[in-house]
This record gives sequence, C-alpha cells and structure tokens, in this order.
Amino acid sequence: MMRHIIQFLLITSLSGCASYEKFRQVTEELEMPSKIFRADFNQTWQAVIEVMKKYDIAQRNQEAGYIKTRWMDNTMEVNFTDSFGSSDAVKAARFKLVVNVVKGFRSSSEVAKVTIYKRQLVEQDFLQGWKEIPTDGIMEQTLLYRIERLIDNDNKLKEIDKAREKEQLENF
Repeated sequence: MMRHIIQFLLITSLSGCASYEKFRQVTEELEMPSKIFRADFNQTWQAVIEVMKKYDIAQRNQEAGYIKTRWMDNTMEVNFTDSFGSSDAVKAARFKLVVNVVKGFRSSSEVAKVTIYKRQLVEQDFLQGWKEIPTDGIMEQTLLYRIERLIDNDNKLKEIDKAREKEQLENF
C-alpha cells in the first residue's frame, strides 16, 4: 500500500514539474509579438485582413477580433533556415497563426493592438511524433510591419483626399 502511495506521489510530482516547465517557457521565452497602432479598430482590421489573405484562414471573427489559420506546411523553410545549424533536418514541419485585434483608447483617440501567435510543430521521425518548438519571431514581426505599412499608406491617402477636398472647396 505504501509503495502505491509513493508511486502516485512520484508520478504526480513529475507531471507537475513538466507542466510548470511548460508554463515557465510560455511566460518567459514566448513573449508574443504585438504592436499598438494609431488607427481605429476597423482600419486596423482591414489591414490585418489584407495581410492575412495569403494564408489559409480557418476562422475569422471581426466582432471578437481574431483570425486563426489552418495548419500550413513549412518543412522546406525550417530545413533551409536550420541548414547551417547543428541539428538534423526535420521530416515535417507545420505552423498555425492566431491573430488578435483589440480596440483601445489612448488619451481621447482610438487605437488598436494587434497580437500574433505562431505555433510551430516539427516532426523528426514518425516514432517521436509532433513536437512544439518556440518560434523565432521573424514571421510575426514581418506581419506586424506589413500591417503598419498598410495603415500608414491608408492614412497618407486620407490626408491627400482631405487636402484635395479643401482645395476644391476654396477654388469653388
């Protein structure tokens, strides 16, 4: 009986450590890339939709402010970027993106915060199965940059339109 209790406590403590390690990795190492844009929610949402067009979107909900993609294969990219590293090539790799857009306010103006989470899985061989690895953050930062460029271009076009309207009214 005592032996069973010790085995139970050992198993419980080991699984507790594993879950803590996963939690620690998520909180310390996986800081999700995000950016606050000086634009309203609708303008930011449209920029996010435009940037995400090239990905296979599984779920999209503007009211909740999230976009989720399906699993996409990126085996060649993972093997290429790691070709100069010390690890062996992976058999398969896939990723999924989750994008959140949240409305907020700074002072009296509306802003929007975009957060991008990339879940990357790799499979070394079929015996080990899929293993989650941390992302390098390059794709997330690139998507945030593209969103920023679209919003900036849209704002510049709006300024040009306002100036043109003002000029037309003065000349009328």
